Amino acid sequence: MHAPPTATRILHAARALFERDGAAAVSMRKVAAAAGITPMAIYRHFPNREALLKRICDDSFAEITRHWDAHRHGGGALHRLLATQRIYLDYALAYPHLFDYAFSARRSDARKFPEDFHAGRSPTANVIHDVVVEAQQQGLLRDTDPWEISMSLWAHAHGLIALYRAGRFSHSEAQFRVFFETSLQHQIRGLCC
Repeated sequence: MHAPPTATRILHAARALFERDGAAAVSMRKVAAAAGITPMAIYRHFPNREALLKRICDDSFAEITRHWDAHRHGGGALHRLLATQRIYLDYALAYPHLFDYAFSARRSDARKFPEDFHAGRSPTANVIHDVVVEAQQQGLLRDTDPWEISMSLWAHAHGLIALYRAGRFSHSEAQFRVFFETSLQHQIRGLCC
């Protein structure tokens, strides 16, 4: 059996450190030690730590987008819209450090609303937007700016998750999931025609 390419080993090692201890734990020395290479070897594949973190983040966005895309078909548009928010919650709870870095940390390369979103530069938000547009075309959601609805849904879900992760709920994870689902359904009902 062949060892994976060096860039893949670097990414796997960096992501494991990231998932376990957060972005601060991802140093070139630690990644090199975990990948079984010298720190200087990393620079052949990634020019700096920021590029490595960006790649981890981009891969993370791609993962959640694939999960959302898998739910694009089947069920009605509102069901699929709820599914995107459930997947967002699943991701946040399964990968808290990646979630924080991807969606909560201030980064120079973070996409900004409205210009980056209107230009279709957010792979994750594009999925939600497309489902919102579909629901509007079916007469299920109000005929207003679909990006505003998409951002409202995202902000609502993100806010609940951030509050839960900050210890502002006394709920168990299972209880929080029920609350999250109910709250999202209330929000979507408020957006329906």
